[in-house]
Amino acid sequence: MKLPVIRQFYQQQSAENLEKAVEVLESFCEFRGATEDDLNVVGELITNMLGAVEVHANVQNGMSEKDALNGFAQKVMGSIDKA
Repeated sequence: MKLPVIRQFYQQQSAENLEKAVEVLESFCEFRGATEDDLNVVGELITNMLGAVEVHANVQNGMSEKDALNGFAQKVMGSIDKA
């Protein structure tokens, strides 16, 4: 997860475009020829894109962009700490 990437996705793409891109990347993951390195890169992209989708939703519900970004980062870090 990279907050600057999530911010850029949020600022430059609609939630709908990001969701479509995630669908394409998920399809790619099902390709038998995808290497572990490929899957790691795609997984990072999917995480960042879904983070931007969540930021879109939170901003639409009245949260500031900064708070939405920080909230997502804390949520992810919290889930890592629990693992």
